[in-house]
Amino acid sequence: MIGIVNYGAGNIFSLTAALNRIQVGYGMINSKEDFDQFDRVIIPGVGHAGAAMNKLRETGLVDTILALEKPVLGICVGMQLLTSYSEEGEAELLSVFPLKTLHFKNRVTLKVPHMGWNSVKAEADCPLFKDIPENTYFYFVHSFFIEHSPVYNGATCNYGIDYSAAIQKDNFYGVQFHPEKSGTHGEQLLINFTKI
Repeated sequence: MIGIVNYGAGNIFSLTAALNRIQVGYGMINSKEDFDQFDRVIIPGVGHAGAAMNKLRETGLVDTILALEKPVLGICVGMQLLTSYSEEGEAELLSVFPLKTLHFKNRVTLKVPHMGWNSVKAEADCPLFKDIPENTYFYFVHSFFIEHSPVYNGATCNYGIDYSAAIQKDNFYGVQFHPEKSGTHGEQLLINFTKI
């Protein structure tokens, strides 16, 4: 069973639709006690990282999330929340990863936001990408990116510059793209997360 952190900043419908398609059970996490019902946790997120962090703080779930030992997956802004800082709102975030979330503006000459399909090069040791072909395309919608780190990198994407499309550290994982909108390979990634 996957618990989805319900803090008012995630596109939960598309995620639950994907979990239904792959026949994985799920429920919503609204309180600290709810975490005990699930063996894995997803932190979704769309929109503004600073505002999302404020909403997450308001739930009172931050300390519980940081103490989790079960697998955790952040998606899009949910992944960015796992970093230490975002230029979006100059926000201090969860600091699971000592990385920064930066704006593409003034760093690339390409159109911002980065929107659409782009290929991802996975690290051999990242379990999220098991049985997914090299350089598979996933669906992205974002103006901010996580700085590339060889220590925590799970997969790399290039959009004018290399950045981390996926990160991993202990039981925490994150993906910048939307697996729930990325067809069969995105569904495979979600299946892989259920087996970590």
